[in-house]
Amino acid sequence: MLKQIILSSTLALSLAACTTVPSAEVTRFHTGNPARTGTIAIEEMPGNPDISLEFRTYAAAVGQQLQQVGFSPVTGNASDYVARVAFSRSFRPTGNGYNDKPVSVGVGGAVGSGGYSGLGLGVGINLSGKPKDIVTTEMQVQIRKRSDSTAIWEGRAYTQAREGSPAAQPAAAAQKLAAALIGGYPGESGRTITVK
Repeated sequence: MLKQIILSSTLALSLAACTTVPSAEVTRFHTGNPARTGTIAIEEMPGNPDISLEFRTYAAAVGQQLQQVGFSPVTGNASDYVARVAFSRSFRPTGNGYNDKPVSVGVGGAVGSGGYSGLGLGVGINLSGKPKDIVTTEMQVQIRKRSDSTAIWEGRAYTQAREGSPAAQPAAAAQKLAAALIGGYPGESGRTITVK
C-alpha cells in the first residue's frame, strides 16, 4: 500500500513538472493615465536587435492584446498611436560539465555488526542526452502619439523555457509575453511583477 502511495505521488509530481508554465517578468512605465482607445499601428522598433520575418508573430500577438484593452489596430500612417515592438531570443547552456557525463560509476563498501562486510558497485547511465539550453525571450513595447512621437506607455517582459519545449517556441513565447505585458494595461508604473 505504501509503495502505491509513493508511486502515485511520484507520478503526480512528474506530471506537474511536465505541465509547468513558465512565468514572465514584466515592468511597465507611464505617466498619469495613458490613452485607452484610439487607432494604433504596430511597427518594428528602430534598432530591434532581432530583425527577421519572426517579427510578424510578435506584432500579431501585441495587436491582439492591444485590441483587447480598447485600441483599434490599423495599418499605415494614419493612426492616432504607434506601438513600437522589439524582441530578442538568446540561448544559455545548462549543465556544469560534471553532470553531463553519459556514464557514471560508483563503488562503496561497509562493515556491519558481527564482522560482516559488503562491497557494492553501481553503474548509472544517463539516457537523456545533452541537457537542453535555456531560451530567454524578451519583448519591449512602446506606445507613442503619432502626432508628436511622445511616449505615453512603455513596457518590457521576458520569459525562459527549455529549448525544444512548447513554451520555448516563438509563437507561444510571443503570446505569453504580449498577454503578460499588455494584460491589465496600463499597469502599475515602475514596478516589476511576475505573471504566471
